[in-house]
Amino acid sequence: MKVLLSIKPAYAEKIFKGEKKYEYRRSIFKKDGVDTIVVYVTKPVGKVIGEFKIDNIIKGNPKDIWKETKKYSGIKKKDYMEYFKERKNGFAICIKNVEVYENPLNLIDLTPPIKSAPQSFRYIKEM
Repeated sequence: MKVLLSIKPAYAEKIFKGEKKYEYRRSIFKKDGVDTIVVYVTKPVGKVIGEFKIDNIIKGNPKDIWKETKKYSGIKKKDYMEYFKERKNGFAICIKNVEVYENPLNLIDLTPPIKSAPQSFRYIKEM
């Protein structure tokens, strides 16, 4: 199963260059069987540019997750801590098998067609 995530341009670039091996989230999908993340890069890019497989998902206290993942976090500690401010738990999606699409897609090209970028994530069908 695939999930669409909105990711800021700077972080998406680091993911597809192999510099960022963890994508951090305050909440995670509820359905079992999600194995692929499709990446929508937020404005000004505004395109679906690729996908990656989920190696595993780390759940825990944000400070503990940072200790384990900081080397390939692709984010400054200050920004990470601000993102998880006042959260007891967080998630780190471990990234593997990154694939850049030859032709970036618009959200409307997905199945089902999507009119606006998800705030967190959205389940999508195989493309």
